[in-house]
Amino acid sequence: MIETDYLVLGSGIAGLSFALHAAEHGKVVIATKRAAEESNTNYAQGGIAAVLDPADTLAAHIQDTLTVGEGICHPDVVELCIKDGPEAVRELMSRYGARFDLAADGKIDLAREGGHSARRVAHAKDTTGHEIERALLEAARQNPNITLLADHMAVDLLQLAKYGGPDACFGAYVLDRATSEVETYVARATVLATGGAGKVYLYTTNPDVASADGVAMAYRAGAAISNMEFIQFHPTCLYHPQAKSFLISEALRGEGGVLKLRSGETFMERYHAMKSLAPRDVVARAIDSELKRTGDDCAFLDMTHLDPAFLVERFPAIHARCMSFGIDMRTMQIPIVPAAHYSCGGVITDDLGRTNVRNLYAVGEVAMTGLHGACRLASNSLLEGCVFGRRAAADVKGIQSLRPSQVAPWYAGAATPSEEAVVITQNWDEVRRLMWNYVGIVRTDKRLERARRRIELIRSEIREYYWNFRVTGDLLELRNLALVAHLIIECARRRKESRGLHFNADYPMKDEKFAKDTILRRGDGPEPA
Repeated sequence: MIETDYLVLGSGIAGLSFALHAAEHGKVVIATKRAAEESNTNYAQGGIAAVLDPADTLAAHIQDTLTVGEGICHPDVVELCIKDGPEAVRELMSRYGARFDLAADGKIDLAREGGHSARRVAHAKDTTGHEIERALLEAARQNPNITLLADHMAVDLLQLAKYGGPDACFGAYVLDRATSEVETYVARATVLATGGAGKVYLYTTNPDVASADGVAMAYRAGAAISNMEFIQFHPTCLYHPQAKSFLISEALRGEGGVLKLRSGETFMERYHAMKSLAPRDVVARAIDSELKRTGDDCAFLDMTHLDPAFLVERFPAIHARCMSFGIDMRTMQIPIVPAAHYSCGGVITDDLGRTNVRNLYAVGEVAMTGLHGACRLASNSLLEGCVFGRRAAADVKGIQSLRPSQVAPWYAGAATPSEEAVVITQNWDEVRRLMWNYVGIVRTDKRLERARRRIELIRSEIREYYWNFRVTGDLLELRNLALVAHLIIECARRRKESRGLHFNADYPMKDEKFAKDTILRRGDGPEPA
């Protein structure tokens, strides 16, 4: 048994922000299931949104967030996060050495992205997340109070309720992927910073680690989950058979990129006054609709009217990746399709990251703070992780340990090593395909019902497999993936309207009686096992 003050699951901006601040008053263990750099943060291209220009206002950023959130943002949380934003971004630079691009006058160069009324996105070329991850990881590795454990994946949370106590968390069982042993980590506070759920879908911009582990573990432990129906599909993912869902940043549209069909016709003016700069949910549905109408495989993003030297300077990573596939965005249009990108729902927390399970916190994409509502404003995600990671770290300082006198170690029972790994790969592919086909950009009641019936059968097969064979990283991811797919389906079935990222063709309009969060708790949603 390993004891620490704070156990952090995940190593993106939220987990690292928490760890660096919490290390000022306690020992921190960060468990991350692959390399520490492998997180959604590391792949974020566009930037981090904050009011850093004197000509911009907090009120405008707040209003943009509320507008894109389609009526179910929590205004108090939006105001808090936006107001904390400038200080959080400046700290990334001054304290941790993040290097954002500077304008000719030496001030931070600010970009504009979809849904924003002003240029307020700080960036490091088109690899902003990578630069933030680099800076925070470097600081964490130099901190004597922080222990980083790569290739360590949480299996389940340790629950005091299983020892006859109240709903409280005191750590987690963690699989050491190198040794295949499950270790017991006990902590005063446990922080979920596991990121998103993109791998629930067949096509996603997310890395392979984004298998919704934190949401699944929290739900099994009794934490309330909310708004999982609001999955953001990024409108512009590179369409190429070997590109593996490479993201084409929204910043390209912010700098003047224009969406077109294969015929060369523009189309966004038919869907929104902001045209190619419309919010992501609008753009993704528009592209989906046009592709179904025309029968084309993809749409295109045209940058050829912009200065070629500027494109290479501003977007070096995207330019290089496109060139590797024979696409020169200086002279050729970029083929794009929508792909699953970001989960606006997650584990319900207050404005300090606390869940309804005592001593269990959630920060970053795994959390549902109320900031994003029904659709996330571009580049508010890195901001949320940074702001709430810091706030949670301040809150845990005086937290009291809640744990039993004796902690049971992990017990594998009669489980044996698996000799049928094909069961995992088959179910993995089936979950992701049914989610793409039935619970994607456009949904219907009939599709959702088909998805529900099929996911229940798949989960029963996974449950039987899980209890008969020893755990592996692949099995744990599949178990979590299938449960969260079920949560998304159930949330979508309960929202009988279309709002933000949730579009049901049977209910194409908003209904004000649904202007509220969709909440699932253990016992009134899918079975958690």
